[in-house]
Amino acid sequence: MSTKEGSTEAPTRHPIDWRSPSFYDQAAIDKEMERAFDICHGCRRCFNLCDSFPILFDMVDESATGEVDSLDPKKDFKKVVDACTLCDMCFMTKCPYVPPHSFDLDFPHLMLRYRAAEFKRGEVGFTTKQLARIDRNAKLAGPVAPIANWATKRGNALTRPVMRAVLGVDADAGLPTYHVTPFSKGAGKNPPKPADAPAKGRKAVVYATCFVDYHQPTTGEAALHVLARNGVEAKVVYPACCGMPFLEHGDIAQVAENARKVSAELCEWIDKGYDVITLTASCGLMMKFEWPLILPEDEKVKKLSKAIFDISQYMVDIAKKEGLAPGLAPIEGGVTVHMACHARAQNVGAKSAEMLGLVPGLKVDVVERCSGHGGTFGVMAETRPHALKVAKPAAALITQKGNATLCSDCPLACRHLVQVIGAEGNGAAPKGTHAIEVFARAYGFAG
Repeated sequence: MSTKEGSTEAPTRHPIDWRSPSFYDQAAIDKEMERAFDICHGCRRCFNLCDSFPILFDMVDESATGEVDSLDPKKDFKKVVDACTLCDMCFMTKCPYVPPHSFDLDFPHLMLRYRAAEFKRGEVGFTTKQLARIDRNAKLAGPVAPIANWATKRGNALTRPVMRAVLGVDADAGLPTYHVTPFSKGAGKNPPKPADAPAKGRKAVVYATCFVDYHQPTTGEAALHVLARNGVEAKVVYPACCGMPFLEHGDIAQVAENARKVSAELCEWIDKGYDVITLTASCGLMMKFEWPLILPEDEKVKKLSKAIFDISQYMVDIAKKEGLAPGLAPIEGGVTVHMACHARAQNVGAKSAEMLGLVPGLKVDVVERCSGHGGTFGVMAETRPHALKVAKPAAALITQKGNATLCSDCPLACRHLVQVIGAEGNGAAPKGTHAIEVFARAYGFAG
């Protein structure tokens, strides 16, 4: 174990011991929380990442002794947990005490453990659990998409106050719209591939992700167009959600169930020689890193974690190894790429910005600040104030760039930031989209 602060060694993570009864022992959790909080209090390097740390430090500073031992575990610790979005930025970019350091600090997974214990005790609310069932909810709402979209539309004075009262969904939060036909069902045949396409011979299966499948099929359509233009034979599949909505409230067993189901189907494609592409950063992070820590003995999960690319990462790989198909044309107005936390946590670099930098003459700027959204975090009335507070620095930086388009590898972060920028009133908000949609537009794809 290292004892050097700020070691140059790569951070490592331990498998999550969620099947052990001791994992849910609240007394043990509180003891570990006090230990971790004492380390954080003595360091404070994460003061500007999210609201968890300012809440912790303010409570300590205002306590009787000015130390963590003055805090009440039952009352005070939960405030810190509830403000965490599990973005992983403290672990991946800031904390000097992550393993292999002897302090062995993994703040996000400690917050996850606390939530898992709450879930085990039945303390997670009915609404929270139901909202996480993305696949079921979409299958109910999709066939009546026009009605569902009318009911959930921001500004609907008839339905949104009811949603606030019954479900706890903030009346001002923008919600995704539904489509009658999921992307995975309506993708149809691949676009034609040029005979001389540079990546001809590559095969990839596109994991649609719940957001693209049910809410934003334009991202998937753009990805298929770009892949075909470069010669990639692509298939679209969507066995189930990656499980991140369940992870957020501590239902690790359900995450494991989804991981087994999805990895089993995707590994069949890997065995046929296909690469695996995901269209949102959160799903990529789950498959690459979280699933192997939850199911470390599962060989299919391991295989998938080594074979999966985010779509921008995949296009950059093509550009470096085979070269891109010609035909990219300049786009006016410039693009700001928001490096979503779940993209940064993958440690592959700013691939969306790198990909868009291949478009001739395109002005590309990068903003690396948390959007504050985190699944339902920016939607629920209880946590939305935290989400808005965390988003404002990122929104200000995006506004300063003055570009016409905002991209993010996290579609929820993108929508949230566009809304925050519009609410701040500092000029017109940029158009929010996914980087692959901009790249497809540079190839002449109108959608």
